[in-house]
Amino acid sequence: MTVLPRVQTCRLETLPPPAYVSGMSSTAPFHMHPLGGPLLGPGEKRQPMLAGEAAPQDRGQPLEVVSDYTPAGDQPQAIKALVEGVVGGERDQVLLGVTGSGKTFTVAHVIQQVQRPTIILAPNKTLAAQLYGEMKSFFPHNAVEYFVSYYDYYQPEAYVPRTDTYIEKESSINEQIDRMRHSATRSLLEREDVIIVASVSCIYGIGSPEAYSRMIVQVKKGDSIDRTTLLRQLVEIQYKRNDAAFTRGTFRVRGDTIEIFPAHFEDRAWRITLFGDEVEQIVEFDPLTGEKSGGLDEIRIFANSHYVTPRPTLQQAVKKMKVDLKLRLAEFESQGKLLEAQRLDQRTTFDMEMLESTGSCAGIENYSRYLTGRNPGEPPPTLFEYIPPHALLIVDESHVTVPQIGGMFKGDFARKSTLSEFGFRLPVCLDNRPLKFEEWEAMRPQTIFVSATPGPWEMERTGGVFVEQVVRPTGLIDPVCIVRPTTNQVDDVIAECRDAAAKGQRVLITVLTKKMAEDLTEFMHEAGVKVRYIHSDVETLERIEIIRDLRLGAFDVLIGINLLREGLDIPECALVAILDADKEGYLRSKTSLVQTIGRAARNLEGRALLYADRMTASLEYAISETNRRREKQQAYNAANGITPESIKSKINDIMQSVYERGDHLTIETGTDEGALVGKNIREVIGDLEKRMRTAAADLEFEDAARLRDEIKRLEAAELGFATDGKPLRGGPITHIQVPSGTARVKGDIQPPKGKAKGRKRRGG
Repeated sequence: MTVLPRVQTCRLETLPPPAYVSGMSSTAPFHMHPLGGPLLGPGEKRQPMLAGEAAPQDRGQPLEVVSDYTPAGDQPQAIKALVEGVVGGERDQVLLGVTGSGKTFTVAHVIQQVQRPTIILAPNKTLAAQLYGEMKSFFPHNAVEYFVSYYDYYQPEAYVPRTDTYIEKESSINEQIDRMRHSATRSLLEREDVIIVASVSCIYGIGSPEAYSRMIVQVKKGDSIDRTTLLRQLVEIQYKRNDAAFTRGTFRVRGDTIEIFPAHFEDRAWRITLFGDEVEQIVEFDPLTGEKSGGLDEIRIFANSHYVTPRPTLQQAVKKMKVDLKLRLAEFESQGKLLEAQRLDQRTTFDMEMLESTGSCAGIENYSRYLTGRNPGEPPPTLFEYIPPHALLIVDESHVTVPQIGGMFKGDFARKSTLSEFGFRLPVCLDNRPLKFEEWEAMRPQTIFVSATPGPWEMERTGGVFVEQVVRPTGLIDPVCIVRPTTNQVDDVIAECRDAAAKGQRVLITVLTKKMAEDLTEFMHEAGVKVRYIHSDVETLERIEIIRDLRLGAFDVLIGINLLREGLDIPECALVAILDADKEGYLRSKTSLVQTIGRAARNLEGRALLYADRMTASLEYAISETNRRREKQQAYNAANGITPESIKSKINDIMQSVYERGDHLTIETGTDEGALVGKNIREVIGDLEKRMRTAAADLEFEDAARLRDEIKRLEAAELGFATDGKPLRGGPITHIQVPSGTARVKGDIQPPKGKAKGRKRRGG
């Protein structure tokens, strides 16, 4: 085996740094954009830092919405107002759009008109995946990327002094999401037509854009390049040689042919053919089948890690680590903390040796300040440093997302302070952190906050001014609000539930505590109402099943505490009942009441019952705001001759319209299940497994989880058991024998007094 001599730099390291790097000060004030220079004024643009060097096949084109529909309802005026604000240089705008009004469609048209790179922040992975799918369909010819946390499972490193317990970092990285993160940063550096859908994890540190944009291997057809030098450069940017298993982030060598599987590709690889030292041919091919898809004149290979660092910088970082380690050890020894000193010495020395030998180490992110050359306390490099200053930021469900950003830093600081204090890490680990809220506020570009109930912070930023999108193109209107006294509220709501069930409708009931939800479920169950509850003790996958069963009609009433989950709507729900609506607090705040009332907005006969003995400020606001929206919607329908009742039977079709997709998450009912009646259960399980894998590949995580849970139930039924371990009365099931449109294989209806036996209960 031939060992390649160590190389100091990769090929592009010798190029002069971009202008924004050479003029950058490590102590630049917050109003300076991290990529250099002040924030640009209205109409000014800065090209991506590597746009001029991008290979022809990687250069962008104008952002263009591809859709069979045109804006309608309130969408045209909302688009016009938002575009005028962006072009006019307004830093903050608020789009107040009710559920189902087509906010995603509006945002897509704004992006098309302003022609700027855009970051869309979503509050969780599920909605981020849904928005990604929507934007991908709206902009099929542009770079729509996905940037969320790549951990399927993550147990952070921690130490509990009280019990002297050290918890080692444990994680499972999703390779697919890691690939999409690489694709996102690469597109930001090379293209102008970029739309990135991200979760709040984008405020956590990644490698600096300066190092990442310079650690690139560029190969052109006809260039003269030494084969050994090229292989050495690939190793420097964290690619691994593997001639047997050709996977993402690896390369293999066969004589004068070098095959590279780029970090940002899923099903494409590059083959470089040399004739002597000359690049004779560059071919793109399918790594699975080997089929060629075309020839290329030029390729640019980005690093396989965001933490890639040039060798001189790495050597300088190790020197700083040694200095800081010496100071910290002296500090521990002067305090008599010999155990902490020995622990820190062993752990840090091992990490330094790994960095010097391989260029990386476990937990390298804890030394990111050394690698980026930043001063203590300065913000770490994040995705926001990769975006150009003229970009546009869309904050979806801003009343949830903005507080999330504000809460990330404190928890992270508390955990790492303990690690540093007890000698598990150098104090430099404190600088591997999420952005503080004020840092994010100073770094973000022009922003549009999108929500049905904007929070106080974003409204304060705009001086109370907002763009309104209340009218739905579908003609559906907000529900009628009815206030009733709390006396006999349970008996009254039971009567309403029976009436709704007789009409084939579904009911949502919100209460204030878990105990109340369980007790009310038991009481209504004894009264003959088909009912279940949902709260934080119910497992995530089980929640999806519960909502799916509600839509199918396995039961008619769902009782919960906080049923206002943003984006989740149940079309069959015609009645929302809010018990004790006059108990002012988080669960009965203005935002909560408006969001909860809106859960009935997708049904033509939607009503909201609010049980209260006094009118609180939140109640008055929620009712008046709902009535205001309702009046405006009715006026629009009358003026345009729209009759929502005429499309009652097509509500499920309306839910899939392009105006509303992306504004909500609809749990699929699987109403095609009747076609499975009489089939062998193994055939059904095999079909479901295929659908599950397809859903996972398409980032439909909740669909995949639902299908996986369904498979488990069918496998248990095949053995003659329900999912809770109880034997089925009829014994093992070999064929599907249920009516069309109902759940396939069911255990008992949720026990009225809590969980099924055998399920461990977690603290609330």
